[in-house]
Amino acid sequence: MIVQEYSVKVEAFEGPLDLLLHLINRLEIDIYDIPVAQITEQYLLYIHTMKELQLDVASEYLVMAATLIEIKSKMLLPKHDEELMEEEGEFLNFEEDPREELMNRLIEYRKYKEAANDLKEMEEERSHLYTRPPSDLSELMKEVKPEEVKLDVSLYDMLGALQKLMRRKKLQKPLQTRITRQEIPIEKRMEELLHDLRSFRGRKHFYELFPESTKEYIVVTFLALLELLKKNNILLEQDNNFSDIYVSYKEGGMDENGYY
Repeated sequence: MIVQEYSVKVEAFEGPLDLLLHLINRLEIDIYDIPVAQITEQYLLYIHTMKELQLDVASEYLVMAATLIEIKSKMLLPKHDEELMEEEGEFLNFEEDPREELMNRLIEYRKYKEAANDLKEMEEERSHLYTRPPSDLSELMKEVKPEEVKLDVSLYDMLGALQKLMRRKKLQKPLQTRITRQEIPIEKRMEELLHDLRSFRGRKHFYELFPESTKEYIVVTFLALLELLKKNNILLEQDNNFSDIYVSYKEGGMDENGYY
């Protein structure tokens, strides 16, 4: 008699259902027709391995082991003829499949597990985006005098303009580019914007303030504009609702030391 040796790798499972689902996937078992004897043997092997490694086995794992053994016992019992009932000339077997409840629990658990994996992938994609902690922009509304603004340019208007700019820059991006990383301090970009707007002596289109197409440059320029708006150094205007935004230099704002 040949004794087959098993190579068992104990992983971190979230519960007995997670362990059972792992075994079903590894053994390529049909979840709608679970071979109870095989899955019970493998499950008990994992439990035994956990104990051999002196790992704490939660009671829920032992409860599931008992459940599997009970189902296995019911599957081994012979079916009696008296359990068949005759109705309208047909023989019907009303005996329930002892695996049905476990199968339904596994199917439901698999749905939640797949949904959790989808959410995890979305979180991973979101982690690659540039973000900034929430800022209190209430001071912006206090510092900008209503009579000096033709229309109320909100932060959402600026974000909408930035979104259009990013989409336009992406379409205009050449197919072959050489990427170089260059960090631009926000303070330096603020000085460049102020110098540009002061020397221009007029309104500049929002998009004209973003001559470079790299994402880092666009983000730094946008943050620099927010800081200048907070310091009351620039003026934002719109000719009509939801129209293009224009930026101009404003006298009487804060200096570099934070004084008016």
